[in-house]
Amino acid sequence: MLQMDWLTNHMDKSDQMAEWLHREFSYEFAQQSLASWQQEFAAGQHDGRWKCLIAMEHDQLLGGASLASHDLPDQPALGPWLACVFITPEARRRGLAAQLIEGICNHAREAGVITLFLHTHSQRDYYAKLGWDVLERFEAWGKEQWLMARCL
Repeated sequence: MLQMDWLTNHMDKSDQMAEWLHREFSYEFAQQSLASWQQEFAAGQHDGRWKCLIAMEHDQLLGGASLASHDLPDQPALGPWLACVFITPEARRRGLAAQLIEGICNHAREAGVITLFLHTHSQRDYYAKLGWDVLERFEAWGKEQWLMARCL
């Protein structure tokens, strides 16, 4: 049975989620070791920097999405952010990412957030279908990126 819950309630899954993110977004972690990121990500579950909502099935981690206080070093005034969206390849095409994204948006709205931001280099059209608007195109980590926002 599919379950969505906060990673803080399943910290035994934190290192795995962090490892997947480190691998998937390796260009962003070029200056940070996996062990350092795992430590930061785990600490971020408790201090609010990387509050992650995860999807599990039969206690197996399928992916997650985070509400991050800061996610783009060149835009320190913006935030909070939808970040760290990742679904394992074998669990894709089931709508899990959209459910996790909505969970993060709902949580942020309940916390009083008016606008949520994200950046992506490859999923602009996907996020647009979910109600996100492009604010600008920029270059970072050697890739074209899109800064997007969603009014909650």
